[in-house]
Amino acid sequence: MSPSHADTAAIARKQAITAYARAMTSATASFETIEIERRELGPHDVLIEIAYVGICHTDVHHARAEFGHTHYPIVPGHEIAGTISAIGSDVAKFTVGDAAGIGCLVDSCRECKECKAGQESYCRTGKVLTYNGIGRDGGVTLGGYSERIVVDERFAVLIPSAMPLHQTAPLMCAGITMYQPLRHWGAASGKRVGIIGFGGLGHIGVQIAHALGAHVTVINKTEEQADDARRMGAADFRITSDARTYSELAGSLDLIVSTVPASYDMNAHLNLLDQDGVFVNLGVPEKPLSIEPYSLLTHRRSLAGSMSGGMPETQEMVDFCAEHHIGAEVEIIEAGYIDQAFDRLVASDVRYRFVIDASTFASD
Repeated sequence: MSPSHADTAAIARKQAITAYARAMTSATASFETIEIERRELGPHDVLIEIAYVGICHTDVHHARAEFGHTHYPIVPGHEIAGTISAIGSDVAKFTVGDAAGIGCLVDSCRECKECKAGQESYCRTGKVLTYNGIGRDGGVTLGGYSERIVVDERFAVLIPSAMPLHQTAPLMCAGITMYQPLRHWGAASGKRVGIIGFGGLGHIGVQIAHALGAHVTVINKTEEQADDARRMGAADFRITSDARTYSELAGSLDLIVSTVPASYDMNAHLNLLDQDGVFVNLGVPEKPLSIEPYSLLTHRRSLAGSMSGGMPETQEMVDFCAEHHIGAEVEIIEAGYIDQAFDRLVASDVRYRFVIDASTFASD
């Protein structure tokens, strides 16, 4: 007779939970296979057998020590989708067999006003990143480039059964990172939204903004992705090298969300905003942004920033994407290709997100 769900959870709690993972041991090392140990299941924990994990540009920054605070060996990955194989005794949100996702966070203080409001990504006193963070136990967190992971149920989201996991994994970071500013600053019917950059984030943002009812304009470095952008819901597509982009669109947008990590002419883009328009910056350029004050003062424009969202909003985002059939367009790779994928991602050579097949982490 097969064990019950409760028996399965009890067994998992008593046994060490190990997993093969891919890690970098220094900023210049190649990825290698290691074996890691996950914590035993606590009362509110779930064990997720990872099916797919997306590669975010942040993974490259951390793994290659470009942010300056990497703990090695590092196991990146915060765009995780898989299936729950065991649950703690007090778990109420999930059952064994559910599809679940994990994004950028695996814990927070839970006591500050942001956490109590369901905005854990803005936790004031101690959010814990999914990888390269320091957990409450003092250990370094290891991410989703692995076979399985244990997380408190609060920091996992339920993935509707109809959603393909390989297309859903990138929503755990790229999806919520776009969804939050679009919702917070009112992308809806009658609103004119500009999205700068049509890559891993931008291609999801276009789909979300279109589904919210907004008129979407993409501003991109090249026109190669124009057909894809229009297929996903963009009404207009412009390129940054064409002066007409800035003359013809001047004062025409209510909201701009920039996904671009490189430096660019901020003032030229601010001037595309109408009265009370908002420019939301998501990228982290190497150099500080340069702003001419009158670009803001004129027409009472605002400049803002945004992180990934909290857990309630992440669940809302996944449910919204399921309802509107929104998913990432991905290139599925095996674990042995991660180094090449990193290089290609830096070169913007991917349409539009690399996703690792987790069944290959144990392979040579």
